[in-house]
Amino acid sequence: MAVTDDARTYEGTEHWTKKGDVNLFLWNKKTPGGAPKGTILFVHGSSMASQPTFDLQVAGRPFSSAMDYFVSQGYDAWCVDMEGYGRSDKHREITSNIADGADDLAAATDYIMQTTDAKEFLVYGISSGALRAAAFAERHPERVAKIALDAYVWTGEGSPTLADRKKKLEQFRAMKRRPIDRDFVFSIFNRDHPGTAEDKVINAFADAILALDDSMPTGTYVDMCSRLPLNDPDKLTMPTLIMRGEYDGIASVDDLLKFFARLPHPNKQFTVMEGISHASFQQKNYLKVYHILQAFYEQPEAIYTGD
Repeated sequence: MAVTDDARTYEGTEHWTKKGDVNLFLWNKKTPGGAPKGTILFVHGSSMASQPTFDLQVAGRPFSSAMDYFVSQGYDAWCVDMEGYGRSDKHREITSNIADGADDLAAATDYIMQTTDAKEFLVYGISSGALRAAAFAERHPERVAKIALDAYVWTGEGSPTLADRKKKLEQFRAMKRRPIDRDFVFSIFNRDHPGTAEDKVINAFADAILALDDSMPTGTYVDMCSRLPLNDPDKLTMPTLIMRGEYDGIASVDDLLKFFARLPHPNKQFTVMEGISHASFQQKNYLKVYHILQAFYEQPEAIYTGD
């Protein structure tokens, strides 16, 4: 995959939809010409809203925005702030757990299908966003053409990140939201293998996150520390890609391989991303992540000639 100096930034548009009486913010970037190859729905994780994750602009970093890259390749790209995050409503006394996130994705896809020609989605979820995406795909398999689960965790067995997080489980259970700051954002990149992301990128990421939020809902942390497994691989009936960073501490390879073995669709892939820790799109090797994801989305359909 070649990224040249003409890597560009595309104009985005904001959209709003309702989940009951809750306002949800969506962000869209469209391919500039003709019908898109497909519609990608990006799903964010526990500690940041959608635009900082998927549309991060960093000077001197070509296609720093994953949305810009995939639009340049002919896709329409969407992301949505889960309830309690970013620009979406934060007034309800809920913790915005994984099930709540699946509700948000149902509302978001309702809106996108009503306002565009999209009938199904290429879904990408990262970290707790991968659990949200999988929960949504279990409920609405007809809406998911393919799903990519990055930094995913199934049972939590062998996860050093979750083992450390569980030490604060009762604290998380006692509050609806947890505070975040710049040091917290840096800790995401330093906990597993320091040096896999540039400081200028982490700083830009922190700036974008903290411009929208100074606290985050606790629901996904509680779910991932005390309620795993939350997804049933047998119900993910669509082509599925499992993406695991070489250094990511959120899930062990053994845990993910057991999940992978139970996926029913014959088009399933498991990839270990060399040089990647957590927060894949903010890593030094982010272009590798784009390449892996694009190759999965563009893989030709299998040809069957008989029994």
